[in-house]
Amino acid sequence: MDLKRIHNVYFIGIGGIGMSALARYFKFIGKSVAGYDKTQTPLTEELSGLGIDIHYQDDITMVADGFKNKENTLIVYTPAVSVEHEEYQYFLTNGFEIKKRSEVLGIITKDSFCLAVAGTHGKTTTTSILAHLLKETGVSFTGFLGGISEDFNSNFVFEGTDYSVVEADEFDRSFLRLFPNVACITSMDADHLDIYGNPEELQKSFIEFTNRVAPDGALFVRKGLPLEGITYGIDDDADYCITNLKIENGSYIFDLIMPDATLVNVKFNKPGRHNLLNGLVAFAMALHTGVSADKLANALATFKGVQRRFSYKIKTENFIFIDDYAHHPTEINAVYDAVAEMHPNKKTLAIFQPHLFSRTRDFADEFAKSLSRFDSVLLLDIYPAREKPLEGITSEWLLEKISNTKVKTIQKSKLINEIKEQNPQVLITMGAGDIGLEVNKITKELQDAH
Repeated sequence: MDLKRIHNVYFIGIGGIGMSALARYFKFIGKSVAGYDKTQTPLTEELSGLGIDIHYQDDITMVADGFKNKENTLIVYTPAVSVEHEEYQYFLTNGFEIKKRSEVLGIITKDSFCLAVAGTHGKTTTTSILAHLLKETGVSFTGFLGGISEDFNSNFVFEGTDYSVVEADEFDRSFLRLFPNVACITSMDADHLDIYGNPEELQKSFIEFTNRVAPDGALFVRKGLPLEGITYGIDDDADYCITNLKIENGSYIFDLIMPDATLVNVKFNKPGRHNLLNGLVAFAMALHTGVSADKLANALATFKGVQRRFSYKIKTENFIFIDDYAHHPTEINAVYDAVAEMHPNKKTLAIFQPHLFSRTRDFADEFAKSLSRFDSVLLLDIYPAREKPLEGITSEWLLEKISNTKVKTIQKSKLINEIKEQNPQVLITMGAGDIGLEVNKITKELQDAH
């Protein structure tokens, strides 16, 4: 595909986090950009503010005529959109150039030195840390992030074109469209079994991804994963290893052992050892841009975070409110461990919105076990995303498996009253659906009370 002959880019599903980063990119380089999405969100409103025309009905008559010229228009779609989608079918049957988001990302980044972050958990935080490190140390790069970085207040960063920073998404095998020079794999827990069928197929896909790393490149893997590569970990003799870890005023202080040197008293402010590992591998990858370890360590200390990734919404002496994107049992466990480490012996209330009927079904016992660790749990209805309901798979069904006696299902409209009634010391909201839209309401309501 020759991007030079493309004047118009139309997105089907423009409001997705990965799609919106691409939309920002094409707008930034001077293309005409428009799109469709099912629902209006703060993200689509931001895109509209950039001059991108967005509509919310599947209606080809709402697409501007300029985007119906197949000679100079590219159609980008997300796999979350049904193949029966009217607009998708129009572009398909009329011979337009139609590509998945992952294909386009691969084309854009192919001619740069590509730093790609893969793994079933930690991709967004790791890419955001990596982008922050490169920005702070003056590296020329373009970043496509899977969340809104608090350092950039965006999911798209343009600081030049020498390097590219991307999430290598395993969903729908999207990461097999990329051409990484340096890559990492943070985790390979079973997920997306609606796509892969079983954990073994998912693992095969990750192995295939490792084979896409340039022959003269580098692959970083978390110590303990069944993959060959440069290892990283905490107190485990990895090639890049954190030791002498302690907590001071809510921050981690540690020594960082590298293959050829050791840095002492490195600081990282994001809670949770999973986040600390993300910071470590981002640091190791950034070394491949030629920046000194000392400069990168200084930059690591100033990373602010990513929206909805262990984000403190309220933090007072008597009350903590944390919001997180966690939607897999491993991620929920990581949130619990971080809360227990940073705020020990405090009464917790977790609000969880399950994401996808298939994921809830496939990991029900694991979800029940991880949620049972909190003192009290409120379950919202399952967020369907791209799926239709599965018979018998509901939040009430999941509730029966949770051993914690203080657990109930709840509607969004009743959340705030229930929170006030329970009066927890630490409140945690978790989920990858539209629970994020409730967070500002909860914050606003509780801020004055604390």
